[in-house]
Amino acid sequence: MTSPLLEPPTPAQRILPFIVGCALLMQMLDSTVVTTALPAMARDLGSDPISMNITITSYLIAVAMFVPVSGWAADRYGARKVFIAAIVLFTLSSLTCALSNSLTQLVISRVVQGLGGAMMVPVGRIILLRTIPKHNLLKAMAFLSMPALIGPMAGPPLGGLLVTYASWHWIFLINIPIGMLGVWLILRYVKELPAEAQIPRLDIVGFLLSAVCMAALVSGFESLGHGGPAAWISIAIIGTGLLTGYLYVLHARRHPNPIIDLTLLRIPTFRAAVLAGNLCRFAVGATPYLLALLLQIGFGMSALSAGLITFVGAIGSLLMKMAAPRILNRWGYRNVLTFNALLTGASLAACAGFTPEMPAVLMLGILLIGGFFRSLQFTAVNTLAYADIAHAGMSRASSFAAMAQQLGISLGVGVAAEALNLSMAWRQSDTLIAADVMVGFIVIGVLCALASLAFWRLSPNAGETLRQR
Repeated sequence: MTSPLLEPPTPAQRILPFIVGCALLMQMLDSTVVTTALPAMARDLGSDPISMNITITSYLIAVAMFVPVSGWAADRYGARKVFIAAIVLFTLSSLTCALSNSLTQLVISRVVQGLGGAMMVPVGRIILLRTIPKHNLLKAMAFLSMPALIGPMAGPPLGGLLVTYASWHWIFLINIPIGMLGVWLILRYVKELPAEAQIPRLDIVGFLLSAVCMAALVSGFESLGHGGPAAWISIAIIGTGLLTGYLYVLHARRHPNPIIDLTLLRIPTFRAAVLAGNLCRFAVGATPYLLALLLQIGFGMSALSAGLITFVGAIGSLLMKMAAPRILNRWGYRNVLTFNALLTGASLAACAGFTPEMPAVLMLGILLIGGFFRSLQFTAVNTLAYADIAHAGMSRASSFAAMAQQLGISLGVGVAAEALNLSMAWRQSDTLIAADVMVGFIVIGVLCALASLAFWRLSPNAGETLRQR
């Protein structure tokens, strides 16, 4: 007889990755799609493009602050209810963003939208992790990793298209039909998860410390990457985040149920996926940022043309969708993560060789192959994190992983920006040129490749519960 653990996925299990993937795509797009629309939004709202940057940072800070509480909320009020509420909140706040008549109204709407985004993706992932058996999790997470890669690269060209041929309002209005579809699919296919036996009280002190830590770190790294205040102010903000993070560690050691469970780092697979995996995630935030600078400032391309070239990397991610489970099942997590980290780093460093005279086919080929390697790496990292997590710990693990991912992406932008600044300082110039961006690609590529050292220390059987034989 067929073991229940090896039964094929049900219709609900098959549709669930699509639902969570749509939520993740909305969140990732809203982190980047606004960038190209800032001048048009500034004109309509009577502001200037520099001041409009707050619409980006306010959203990212709100997401960072409320991600840690998502797991507790899912356990306390029911994951299905919180998932629906988060999508509804995100969708309604998208509508109020489009209807905003002033910068203040827009910023308030973006904060609320960030709150919805912070709950939406981690809670959706909790439902997926606790619904789909581990032997089917690899295929589900392979699908789910695509929006995380496509969103940052698709955001700028999509924003450019909407602003050019419609208006900036449609950047937010496109979320409404997606959100409505998501709610309908949840009501139709997703059942509420069984309630936990005993839900501890919310760790208020831990929530406040983690919220300040995340908000400070994300805003500090973002300001470094996107030319915010003076560098010393950004460093002071990051220092505040590190201090509150240290205070949280001291608090978590004494609290019986901390909001972020640091004991999860004792699990080798989770520790490698979060810490070494974040070196690989530097590429998610840094690659679109560096490519936009190289193609627009270094090569003199338009924002739309540069965005379309950047999107080729997302196509490589799509091509990996079907191949990733087969590769991991064939060669195992340790081997794939170790050697693919080197290939991912090499593909990033190869972008440093781009020149205006390089044939377009060769440039697009490097970006396509790089997207292929990155997709495989993130699929492996995102599934390995949950390989040895008990069923009852999925909520805490999802919140922790989402928090780390948010930090990794922002840190990648900050590290790339500092590499550019150091390169300009070495040349004793205040003007960015293509050679500075090339240094950024090499730095990010080397850091990504260094993750292979941590992955090689994994057990040869790491992730065995996820593999299909």
